Amino acid sequence: MNCKHFVSSLGLALLVLVLSSSPGYAGSSTTLQSLMGKTHFHGISVHSVDPARFYLATHHGFFLVSPDGKAKQLSDNNDDYMGFTPHPTDQDIFYASGHPAGGGNTGFIQSTNGGRTWKKLSTGVGGPVDFHQMDVSRADPYLIYGVFRGLQISEDGGNTWKMSAKTPPGLIDLAASAGDTQTLYAATQQGLLISRNRGQSWQPAHFNRSPASMVQAAGDGSVYAFVGGLGLLRSPDDSMSWTPLNNDFGDTYLLHLAIDANYPDILYAITNKKEVLTSQDGGRTWKVFT
Repeated sequence: MNCKHFVSSLGLALLVLVLSSSPGYAGSSTTLQSLMGKTHFHGISVHSVDPARFYLATHHGFFLVSPDGKAKQLSDNNDDYMGFTPHPTDQDIFYASGHPAGGGNTGFIQSTNGGRTWKKLSTGVGGPVDFHQMDVSRADPYLIYGVFRGLQISEDGGNTWKMSAKTPPGLIDLAASAGDTQTLYAATQQGLLISRNRGQSWQPAHFNRSPASMVQAAGDGSVYAFVGGLGLLRSPDDSMSWTPLNNDFGDTYLLHLAIDANYPDILYAITNKKEVLTSQDGGRTWKVFT
C-alpha cells in the first residue's frame, strides 16, 4: 500500500460528515446494508452471549446486528457515538462520547443496560469533551483514557478526569494494555507507538514506521494492530513480538476491531469502506459480513 495514499484516504475517512437522514429510533429495525448507506460506524463490540451478533456505535445511534444482517436500534436517541468502548467485564456497560443529534458534545457517557439508555458521567477536562479515541484498561476497569485537547485519564470509572499528557502527532487510535496499567498503545500516521508510563513518553512499537490505522488489546493480553503495507499484526503480549496475520486487504484498511472474549478466534472489524468484516480463525482469513 502506498503510504501517502493511505494517509490521505485515512484523513478523508475520519473527517467526512454524514449528511443523510437518521436511521430511526429505539426499537426500529433496519439492515446493516442500509446503515452502510446512511451513517458511519465508529465502534464495534461482540455480543457477550451470542458471538454471531455484534454491537455497532454509529453516527446516528447504537445498534445490535443479527446474523441475518438485520440491525435493531437499541439507543433511545440518534446521537453520534464518535468514541466508543465496552466495559471489559460487565456485558451491560458501555462507554461513549461524541455529539448529541442536536449538536454540541455529549461529554463522557455511560450505558448500564446494554446501550438502551445513556447518561453523562462527566464533562471531562475542558469539556463537555468529545473523545474520538478512548479505551478502558482491562488490567484495571476503573482506569479509562480519552483524547480531547490532549490525553485525559480517569481513575474512578469515568466520574472525574485529569489532563495527563500531550498526544502523539497524527493520533488515530488508542489502546490500553490488558496486562499492565502503565502500558498504552497508539496508532498514528507516523507508525505504531507504545508508552510504558501512561502516555508521558512514546517509543516505536514496530520498526516499520508506516501509518497505523488501528490498535486493540484483547482480553487474553494479546495486541492487534493494522499497519500500512503490513496488514493485520498480532503480538501475544506487550513484548511487541509481532506476527503477520493477513496482508491481503488491497486498498482496504481496518479502523476498529472487536474480539470475542470467550472465543478469541472470532473477530469483527470495521473498514475504511464502511464494511464489516468477520474472521473465524483469529484474523488469518476474512469475509464481508452480509
